Amino acid sequence: MRHANVALFVPNNGCPHACSFCSQRSITGRQSQPSPQDVRAAAETALASLGTGAKDAEIAFFGGSFTAIERHYMVSLLEAAASYVQDGRFAGIRISTRPDGIDKEILSLLRSYGVTTIELGAQSMDDRVLALNGRGHTAEQVVRASGLIRSGGFSLGLQMMTGLDGDTDAGARRTAEKLADLRPDCIRIYPTIVIRGTELGERYLRGEYRPQTLDEAVNLCAALLDFFESRGISVIRVGLHASPELERDRLAGPWHPAFRELCESRRLLFRIVSELQSGHAPGRAVAIRVHPRCVSQAAGQKKCNIKALSAMGFPAEIIPDESVPRGEFCIE
Repeated sequence: MRHANVALFVPNNGCPHACSFCSQRSITGRQSQPSPQDVRAAAETALASLGTGAKDAEIAFFGGSFTAIERHYMVSLLEAAASYVQDGRFAGIRISTRPDGIDKEILSLLRSYGVTTIELGAQSMDDRVLALNGRGHTAEQVVRASGLIRSGGFSLGLQMMTGLDGDTDAGARRTAEKLADLRPDCIRIYPTIVIRGTELGERYLRGEYRPQTLDEAVNLCAALLDFFESRGISVIRVGLHASPELERDRLAGPWHPAFRELCESRRLLFRIVSELQSGHAPGRAVAIRVHPRCVSQAAGQKKCNIKALSAMGFPAEIIPDESVPRGEFCIE
């Protein structure tokens, strides 16, 4: 399912904490705060480009702790967006905020302006990892806020990170399980990137923090994709958006401009390997038929999947076949 929104960034505004990894100017490429006129201009631009498709899109406020910003300013942004929702030109308003920025009063206010989706930056469900990275909230606050959002009739989105300081792959999987139990409508997964000028960046330069390698992050996030989708939860983002600022300020970490494609390719490899190991003897060539649009995904970046299969004793040829559904494969 394609996820559409008209994104407006409210960087660093309202956040009461300095997370170890956070540098939103680098992550979003934005520094200035949007005005109500900016909201209207973005909405009009989207209406011109999306046409009738805009009625299925949301006006989205990302990049900060939206419910913690100065109340008058927050309301001015909501008012600018609300008229486009009230007359049906857009489906609703999406915001992202912190778990400790949610209570019944703020939810009532958000509902009155047409907010439909609330995303929480949970990042981890391990209190030790949250504290080590300066998040300023607990796992229990994620649970409580998620319950309030769902009972309030909003769509719930949750965001998690992998490779945080003090975390492990097993810890990330436990976080995923606990987040899935909260029954979110969607998930975003962000591998930790080390940004210059952050506390985590200083820890990295002092040798106190080792980021995930790209291969480690791809392996883990491919497994997380499978897990969430097996629970019927849509994963709407894997990896950070590309920006010149991120390229400039990144010190280390599993960055790739097509990170999700790498993960999709890796999990397809996992499935192919599982089937080969369960029913094919190593040492003979195999033909793997996939939909033509999935050939590059099956082969892997620089044919890494083909090389991996060959190293396991399964020399493979990828064959395009229109009769194979997208995302599936047939081994001969």
